[in-house]
Amino acid sequence: MTDADKLARALEASWSLKSSTLWSEDVPAAGQCGVTALVANDVLGADILKTRYGLIWHFYNRIEGRRHDFTASQFERPVAYDDLPATREEAFADTNAAQYDYLRSTVLEALKVR
Repeated sequence: MTDADKLARALEASWSLKSSTLWSEDVPAAGQCGVTALVANDVLGADILKTRYGLIWHFYNRIEGRRHDFTASQFERPVAYDDLPATREEAFADTNAAQYDYLRSTVLEALKVR
């Protein structure tokens, strides 16, 4: 199992209403893209990328040259990726400090026990 796979499992186990107000049991990745991209950047040094999805920016990562969109499951139709470089500030505009702190600490704890 790769580090990205381990991170994906930790993220999926950690997403909740505390990491996004759009979270639901049916679509746990909903609203998690910015905060997830930030945590992936923290944990694996992943590049943060963005693309337009309708009227919004969607954030995801590049890890060791490969695109990883940990939150793609939130969308009903496929994402047409532009792979535009994004900053932490841009991704943070999609979340808030409480959501980020929660997801980061929860994911780091989950990764310790795996």
